[in-house]
Amino acid sequence: MHFNSPLIEGRLIKRYKRFLADIVIGDQLTPITVHCPNTGSMLNCQSKGAKIWCSTSDNPKRKYAMTWELIEICSPKTTHSHLACVNTLRANQIIAEALTLKVLDPFLAYQTIKKEVRYGQGSRVDFVLTQPHQPDCYIEVKSVTLSEELEVGLFPDAVTERGVRHLKELIYQKTLGQRAVLLFCAQHTGITCIKPADHIDSLYGVMLRKADAAGVEILAYSVEISTAPAQLLLSKPLPVILH
Repeated sequence: MHFNSPLIEGRLIKRYKRFLADIVIGDQLTPITVHCPNTGSMLNCQSKGAKIWCSTSDNPKRKYAMTWELIEICSPKTTHSHLACVNTLRANQIIAEALTLKVLDPFLAYQTIKKEVRYGQGSRVDFVLTQPHQPDCYIEVKSVTLSEELEVGLFPDAVTERGVRHLKELIYQKTLGQRAVLLFCAQHTGITCIKPADHIDSLYGVMLRKADAAGVEILAYSVEISTAPAQLLLSKPLPVILH
């Protein structure tokens, strides 16, 4: 997916109140407050002074016109830097585009795509794919940006009761004879595999392995991130290591 306009580069001062961040742009001394669309801890993705990129909205009703999108992450173990997309909403947009363009091999046979469908015990699933005379396919998407080990993506970055509930819902859909998929979207260019972050949320790790044993498909894909042109492109499948 392409951003609607060029991204604006800045430096991070701090993130606070979960959904806000102060940044500086260029030689300006006065901080600008931007929207931070991420409910997680953003562990390792909010270093003071890091280079970041923001999108800009022309919606006059918005309190903060700019949205924090990307951050440069410098690894202490290597001389390389990586880009990560901290806007978790982008993961669903990337997958939606890939499904529409039919570039995701596991889902090529489906004819219709429904978004944000209510199901189970008051939950919403990100996508439901349908085709005649076949079970429906329920897909839950998770954005992965945490990497504490070299090239290893970890999820979640904070305790997530909601994530555990989503796994239970997918397991239930599987028992009903439907197809159920958890899809990790690795929005960090240094990640080459995914593992559950058992040291952060052990319950999620337990439930993820139960889902796998119950027949829920656990998939992961990498994302190519660039600032010029400003775009996020779904790339290749990644291994998910559960054991």
